[in-house]
Amino acid sequence: MEKPAVTEHPIHDLIRRRWSPRAFTPTPVEAEKLASLFEAARWAPSSFNGQPWHYIVATKDDHAAFERLLNCLRPQNVQWAQHAPVLIIAVAQLAMSPERGPNRHAFHDVGLANENLVLQAVALGLAAHQMAGFFPDKARATFNIPEGYEALTAIAVGYPGDPENMPEETKARELQPRERRPLSAFVFSDRWGQQWTTEGGEEE
Repeated sequence: MEKPAVTEHPIHDLIRRRWSPRAFTPTPVEAEKLASLFEAARWAPSSFNGQPWHYIVATKDDHAAFERLLNCLRPQNVQWAQHAPVLIIAVAQLAMSPERGPNRHAFHDVGLANENLVLQAVALGLAAHQMAGFFPDKARATFNIPEGYEALTAIAVGYPGDPENMPEETKARELQPRERRPLSAFVFSDRWGQQWTTEGGEEE
């Protein structure tokens, strides 16, 4: 199932097709495709080339590791994410080095790496669903994440499945139309709240 964005202006097809499904098939993700996702993340831009991203990955090939990561998710996400063949936790390194101190762009940069990863997933015929709904402290304890690092996002990856096989409530969410705010709500010119226009002028 695909839900391409209905855009106001042309965008790249990978971005238009990227969305966050909850329905996955049990088909395993090939090792070379999974490596390709992390290679895409590897080449994301970052402040001072600090590369603060780290990933913990578990596949159903290792049932015990998969269950440990699944148990870090909040129950509402476990309901559907248990069917994905791959689960990932994205982790940010909070400082570039002891000398340079905190990296205030770390979360931003991990987000860039994650977006590379999910767009590469689309290019390979996969889907990725990022989740805020997990327990970071449980992830830290389960996977021995050291101090100075913070688990930010969980990600389910796999081949898209059929929402008809999902519980009715989840199925209804899966089939909802995609929506975004218009550009006028968040792109400003000259001062905050002043709408930017493609004609180069301003609108009150």
